[in-house]
Amino acid sequence: MAARENSKLTVVGAGSVGASVAYAALIRGSARHVALYDIATDKVEAEVLDLAHGTQFVGASEITGGSDLAVAEGSHVVVITAGAKQRPGQSRTELADVNAGIVEGMMPGLLEVAPDAVFMLVTNPCDVLTVIAAEASGLPHHRIFSSGTVLDTSRLRWKLAQRAGVSTSSVHANIIGEHGDTEFPLWSEAMIGPVPILEWQTDTCPRMTVEELDRIAIDVRDAAYRVIKGKGATNYAIGLSSARIVEAVLQDERAVLPVSTVLTDFHGIDGVALSVPSIVGATGAEPVRNTPFSDAELTLLGRSADALSSVIAGLAR
Repeated sequence: MAARENSKLTVVGAGSVGASVAYAALIRGSARHVALYDIATDKVEAEVLDLAHGTQFVGASEITGGSDLAVAEGSHVVVITAGAKQRPGQSRTELADVNAGIVEGMMPGLLEVAPDAVFMLVTNPCDVLTVIAAEASGLPHHRIFSSGTVLDTSRLRWKLAQRAGVSTSSVHANIIGEHGDTEFPLWSEAMIGPVPILEWQTDTCPRMTVEELDRIAIDVRDAAYRVIKGKGATNYAIGLSSARIVEAVLQDERAVLPVSTVLTDFHGIDGVALSVPSIVGATGAEPVRNTPFSDAELTLLGRSADALSSVIAGLAR
């Protein structure tokens, strides 16, 4: 399928994350039409007006929006950011009950106005909410997924690039599993350029150790907590990473990105949404089923699945 010529993206939720997704999409030209929806009329109208005032400087994209769900009509991609935000010291999974109710309640209306859209969850805990949204919508799993660990992967590549003295684009490494406390790097496949990560060295960059990589992984895992503690929310980077995923769908890129879909018999895992390398294109996201894992990494993937299964089982439904 070719890239859509008259593409439409709707962002649900006009908070700091939703507004940042819309802003990033406009700046990058991710979609021809960007709509912003929120039940808070004054807030969403002000955000749309502020964004519209800058459209002279962003090319062909346009911004509309409001508190009537009809603004999402005809969307090709719907990005859901609405929900309670994560407080300092609060884990993503602690948001599960309240945000599960919000997402479950909005899916029927969104499907009515955008029946053919691909849906992406950004609201946390995004893995849990992907399962909830898939159940509430009845959509095939490839059409509803979350942003998963795309941002976590960007954080990892940034830190590794700093350490290795190379550009971020030259680092090939992924965070997978839960977007949260049980996420982990797929170190067995990590490369800098053509070189396995533990073998990389230059005159100014000594080899990294396993212990150093473990510390980097912890820093990446806890990065959001640091940002939330300092400024109350993460918004710019998730806005950019979400816009990037939207582009992969609207341009039918078939880009391999670690988004989170509900897995079916993926290394024995069923019914849980986890981030694994996935092909993202016009029809949504499909996990790369032959992704190689070491035995230790398979154990960590199972730990992520068990943690999220427990959260889902404990929801008040």
